[in-house]
Amino acid sequence: MTDNSPLDPVPASARTAPGADRADRLAGKIAIITGGGQGVGRGIALGLAESGAAILLVGRTLSKLERVAEEIRSAGGTAECLAVDIVTDGAPETIISTAVDRLGGVDILVNNANMAMPLPLSDYPDKDFRKAFEGGPRVTFSLMKLARPAMAARGGGTIINLVTSAAVRWDAANYGIYSAVKEAVRALTRAAAYEWAADGIRALNIAPHAHSPGLDWWMENNPEEAAEFVAGIPAGRVGDPLADIGRPVAWLCSAEASYLSGATIPLDGGQSRWG
Repeated sequence: MTDNSPLDPVPASARTAPGADRADRLAGKIAIITGGGQGVGRGIALGLAESGAAILLVGRTLSKLERVAEEIRSAGGTAECLAVDIVTDGAPETIISTAVDRLGGVDILVNNANMAMPLPLSDYPDKDFRKAFEGGPRVTFSLMKLARPAMAARGGGTIINLVTSAAVRWDAANYGIYSAVKEAVRALTRAAAYEWAADGIRALNIAPHAHSPGLDWWMENNPEEAAEFVAGIPAGRVGDPLADIGRPVAWLCSAEASYLSGATIPLDGGQSRWG
């Protein structure tokens, strides 16, 4: 199912090209996005780039990263790619040093990559459990800690960690491990917002809901269930990765949001209820 499916049309206003105010919102900033080759990661990369940030796209598949990089470059932006498995030894160090060496520093860190799966607790293999926490809070923490001095050297920065509304739904079936991984990340974000504020660093969680290759495949192959699913979203549609996730994230990373830190922000059309 494409982003302009009749099940979930995106309002024309959300697809409007950026204006001058948006185009220079993040001018001179340098952003790292893990999992930047598709889905929400791609949307965030495009949103930050159209607001003026230079982008380092990180992921396992270079061809996917290069396609997003070409989208950014063709629109006049700056993008570099780094193909790496984030759970390998030394990967976080390589990611931060690449941003510094190729682009000049780090101002924005978006921890989007995820290795957790939605499975029943009894079916979750131990090795995949360990990998989920390696690719989630362990790598997220390493990148946050390594990015801190680079951000402080440039007067501060913004950390955006992706979490999930599955952690707050009544029916948590199949999402126990996935939610546990994301809740661990959420706790790290909250602590960083307090401990690193003196360095000018803000830390935020977003809980997005938007199109991705996996979700689109499911919707295309289960049209009746997909229609019911969309009907349960007050906005009446699944989010667009750029219009509904990437552009709001760009605002969150801007000076206009400088008083906002430590919060979890749902970008899901009103689907979830955070207490």
